[in-house]
Amino acid sequence: MEKQPGFVSKLQIELAPEEVAKEWDAIANSFARFAKIPGYRPGKAPRAVIDKRFRKEIQEELTKKLVSKSYREAIEQKQLRVASLTNIEDVQFGEDKSMRFRATVVTAPEFDLPDYKNIAVQLTEETKVSKAEVDEALERLRDQSADFVDVPGRGLQMGDFAVLDFEGSVDNKPISEIAPQASQNLQGGKKFWLHLEADNFLPKFCEQLIEQKPDETRLVIIHVPEDFPVKELAEKKADYAVTVREIKEKILPAVDDAFAAKLVPGKSLPDLRQIIEHDIEHAKEHDAERAKESQIVKYLHEQIHFELPPALLQNETRRALAELVQRNRERGVTDEMLKEKEKELIEGAAGLAANRLKTNFILHRIAEQEKIQVAKEDMDLRIRQEAARYDISPDKMRKELQQKDALDDIAEQILLGKTLDFLKANVSVETAQEATVKEQKS
Repeated sequence: MEKQPGFVSKLQIELAPEEVAKEWDAIANSFARFAKIPGYRPGKAPRAVIDKRFRKEIQEELTKKLVSKSYREAIEQKQLRVASLTNIEDVQFGEDKSMRFRATVVTAPEFDLPDYKNIAVQLTEETKVSKAEVDEALERLRDQSADFVDVPGRGLQMGDFAVLDFEGSVDNKPISEIAPQASQNLQGGKKFWLHLEADNFLPKFCEQLIEQKPDETRLVIIHVPEDFPVKELAEKKADYAVTVREIKEKILPAVDDAFAAKLVPGKSLPDLRQIIEHDIEHAKEHDAERAKESQIVKYLHEQIHFELPPALLQNETRRALAELVQRNRERGVTDEMLKEKEKELIEGAAGLAANRLKTNFILHRIAEQEKIQVAKEDMDLRIRQEAARYDISPDKMRKELQQKDALDDIAEQILLGKTLDFLKANVSVETAQEATVKEQKS
């Protein structure tokens, strides 16, 4: 073994002739049973002929069988914590049937673990659900189920919903020319819905529409403030030609059994309240678990310090950057805007990658210490869950994961999850109220 900078180690691995010969014979005998060689009946060709005729194929089979096995034995012998196998090269066979090859690996950093049991975590609230929380959730559902009806015979009032056609200009030039990057809503639009409330949309915009009636057009003048986010419009006077097309009033449904049955067929209002209570409780439990994880990881990061392998950090940063770019594209961010924010994105990806990599190294070490392992049942369950998500059979899901070389990634996720579950099961929990009382006493 030769250690190199950056947590890299190069291994020169040799296998004894007798070990290679044993496997060679087994593979060659398999070829001999089925080989069709002119001048010989099937299965009757001499071994020397088989060895010469199928030497390349036998060596390929040998390489597949012996390299991974001997590599694992080598890292166990040298007691290496391998984080990544980066290369297998120079596989050679000697005339005496010996075998040798080189493996390049990145090893995990060395560090001491602190006491990771009974990590103190604070939870901000109980998971018990109050009546007021259920009432608030019901009110949100009621708001989402509202109807919008036409209001005849009067002009707009605060609280109404106006359906507008409008177009904005500054100094007789369309806003679309002056500020092409501004949102479409600032430039103008057709059948634009606006809830009339003080300071909604643009400063003093809604107030200037009071008493305006359908099919009436008004000139609305906006004095854009100096701190306005669209710099081309800051401190300018914007003119909007606004035509009211419709006036709508929001009508909330009654909270009764009919309302419940509309949302969940066959259920009454008490049933709906119970469903909501269960959903809120589940969400609170989920938030509590995330809060525990966050505080556990924060504690471990504060207690443990080590350098990260540069090669792995570089790879993880690339992966994190790809994730950030994809997430922003899904949110509608254009490639031009991404290019403008390239520096910030790279810095964000580097920070995310370093945090993720350090967390994984620590959790792996705890899993090793506690002998936490991924069982076949764990893998089978995860594959069944993934198969159900995509509505395919577990066998097909397993084959797809094998084709993508993703089974090791799945096993890694399960191992890290089980280790976090172990840590969460051994925390010391106190609520925010208990922490406040402790501080007051001290």
